[in-house]
Amino acid sequence: MAPADQTRKAASRDSGSATSNDTASRLLVWYDAHHRELPWRVSPRDHARGVQPDPYRIWLSEVMLQQTTVEAVKSYFRAFVEKWPDVEALAAAPTEDVMKAWAGLGYYSRARNLKACADLVAARGGRFPDTEAALRDLPGIGAYTSAAITAIAFDRPAAVVDGNVERVISRLFSIATPLSEAKPEIRARVERMVPPTRPGDFAQAMMDLGATICTPRRPRCMLCPLREDCSAVVSGDPEHFPVRLPKADKPQRRGAAFVAVRDDGAILLRKRPEKGLLGGMTEVPTTGWTARADGATTPAAAPFPGDWRRAGTITHVFTHFALELDVFHAHIKGDAPEGHFWSPAGEISGEALPTVMKKAIEAAIPGATKKPSLHSAKRLHD
Repeated sequence: MAPADQTRKAASRDSGSATSNDTASRLLVWYDAHHRELPWRVSPRDHARGVQPDPYRIWLSEVMLQQTTVEAVKSYFRAFVEKWPDVEALAAAPTEDVMKAWAGLGYYSRARNLKACADLVAARGGRFPDTEAALRDLPGIGAYTSAAITAIAFDRPAAVVDGNVERVISRLFSIATPLSEAKPEIRARVERMVPPTRPGDFAQAMMDLGATICTPRRPRCMLCPLREDCSAVVSGDPEHFPVRLPKADKPQRRGAAFVAVRDDGAILLRKRPEKGLLGGMTEVPTTGWTARADGATTPAAAPFPGDWRRAGTITHVFTHFALELDVFHAHIKGDAPEGHFWSPAGEISGEALPTVMKKAIEAAIPGATKKPSLHSAKRLHD
């Protein structure tokens, strides 16, 4: 395309042509041919044949996908629907079992809200509401998730805007406003683009486009079905968008973790408070996590006596701070202290341990949190 034609294209796009049915139609044609196969998704071919998405599976996948990658979610999703194939089954499950199944997926308030939402939906007859407003009244469902469920599960027009869609729209319209401030404009642009037919497929097509073509680095612009509409292509610098403000350094916190093991290999654990960071999850005993570099990271800070030996240091990055834990290891005899329990060696992998606690245990006892092989499990049983 000649430069003059590209300029005219950009001008017509700014006047509204990128919101036309033609743009949505080209995106849907691309999606029909290049959609990702995902375990919770109804393919466009099956959808055209009348197969309807399961709102339970869409809701479950969308909650899992919040701040987590598709590849990380797939195995968790399959395990969940195998154990709990519908919302009534999930509601009937003990909360502890749900937390154990979620362990390692992160952002554990999602798991607590997942269970609370399942309980409420099951109590109301097991049917998810089909509007954004009603969905937002459920635990753990905000603006994005309610829009995604409305569009994908019920095929109702809704502006579904995740990180992939933000990137696509920022480039399509060369939005120069920093992303943190541009979200209302991006949402308004998407609202104008949503077609009256196949809005669920359109939402998934936008997400797939961002995940596979309009990627953060080295976007594959030559393969993009919206290339002719994209002003970032005209500018020649699509990676400039979305514009982001410099990230502030995360505060650093320090603490100590104490991995106590019994002669039979059992590890001493305790449960964290239900509310707060990692609420309801299982952990090894730790000190508080503080910004102060004081005596809290020495064996003297252990909650009970033992022959504590240093086992290294682990780091973990949370949303709002970075954590460094000095890990200490000791062999302990006798009953578990009050508020603690012994977890047998063969059951550690099934405990509701967040990733940071798995790191601490692995620093002290390499391989302890790995799922036992069939051979080792048989040996433990014998």
